Amino acid sequence: MAAEDETSAWRTFVFGDEDLPDPDYPIDHVPRDERKGLVSISAVLLGFVFFAGTLWSGAEVGAAMGFGPMLTATAVGYAILGVYVAALCGIAAKAGLTTVLLARYSFGRWGAKFADLLLGGTQVGWFGVTIPMVAIPTATFFGLDSPTFTLALIVIWGVLHLATAYVGYEGMEKLSMVAVPILVVVGLLSVYIAVGDAGGIDGLFAGGSGGMGFAAAVTIVVGTFISGGTQAPNWARFASSTRVGFWAGLVAFLVGNGFLFLSGAVGGAVYNVTPAGDLYEVLAAQGLAAIGLVALVLNIWTTNDNAAYAFGVAGSEAFEFDRKRPFVLAGGTVGILLALAGAESLLIPWLSTLGQYVPPLGGVIIADFLLCWRLRIPHMDDVEFAGVRWIGVFAYLVGIVVAALTAGQVAPGVAAPQVLPGPGGAALNGLVAAFVVHTAAYYLLEGTGVLAGHEVTPDAERF
Repeated sequence: MAAEDETSAWRTFVFGDEDLPDPDYPIDHVPRDERKGLVSISAVLLGFVFFAGTLWSGAEVGAAMGFGPMLTATAVGYAILGVYVAALCGIAAKAGLTTVLLARYSFGRWGAKFADLLLGGTQVGWFGVTIPMVAIPTATFFGLDSPTFTLALIVIWGVLHLATAYVGYEGMEKLSMVAVPILVVVGLLSVYIAVGDAGGIDGLFAGGSGGMGFAAAVTIVVGTFISGGTQAPNWARFASSTRVGFWAGLVAFLVGNGFLFLSGAVGGAVYNVTPAGDLYEVLAAQGLAAIGLVALVLNIWTTNDNAAYAFGVAGSEAFEFDRKRPFVLAGGTVGILLALAGAESLLIPWLSTLGQYVPPLGGVIIADFLLCWRLRIPHMDDVEFAGVRWIGVFAYLVGIVVAALTAGQVAPGVAAPQVLPGPGGAALNGLVAAFVVHTAAYYLLEGTGVLAGHEVTPDAERF
């Protein structure tokens, strides 16, 4: 009897209560009575976008082009990024579906498996490369930065990052409701101190090497989180309406990301720290190291649990299994092992990979749901999905080829200055190419009957 009880407890831990549905509906539409309001969705998405890499980018761009021009480039770049993510969030809220389930409509039942591998697999890697970003400073802060203690902290922080993803949306919501206000207050405090140390606003505007043009700065601003933004439907699908999903995405990726980018630019302009603009190092330079560590912990945690959640729902779609927890635990274990193996050195190459291969997928999904389905989205139960929807696959392949050919360029044939390592304009170029090709292919091929698409029941329920 004791052995049976232990087995039952273990199954419940791995799968959840099997007599109840997974509260996060990983392979189904989120029911209307489970939807959330603007504050809840915005909090979770803001927690997701508050990532240290955005601070570094802000510092580097501000130093390269000067504070005044940087503000204009930031406004334009985040307007582009915000509209892109907001469109995806509105689509997700309309249908109540994750990114990988939306991909089933755009790429077919088997074509979507590649999206699972891309979006889930890359997030496992993201989880691994970012855990040391909090474990190493924690060890340094307590003066115990021996290899053994650092490795122990990697495991501890990795497990904690998994915990809120394991609980699901409710766990991430509670963490974000606490973390986001703290991060905003700490960011404002740091900016206020930095402006004073710079000698006022005039001191900030006095710098800048002029080593970066406006177009290059905009592409870097967009590229900071465009791959992450493609995952935003995983949480926006809980929005109570299309409008709530759209505005939550816009608030997080325009206002939230813009605020973080600006904070990095201010910190980088005033303090000589490495990495430039790093919130923890800046606050330490301001005599607020303890506050900086708390901010760093919350900053990484609210991003990394979203990564764990993303590979959890991707695994559910890949295996068409109605529980995300086994995939959260399995992917998290792989991510922790990567972190223990020293994966933090791969952060910049990983960001470049994400920027090249993920945004074209978002471009196909937006084109498909806005211009092809025209937001008249049938319920999955009313669709006989094609094995592979070839126009989506073709458009995506064109997108990644364009992204690969324009890596390190502002636009095709226009080189970006190498102030920052990364994909240059590849993310935006690939996205636009995929969007255009998918739309054209739909009306030229599927719309004319040359290629077959999905079979939809004539009286299908539509969202």
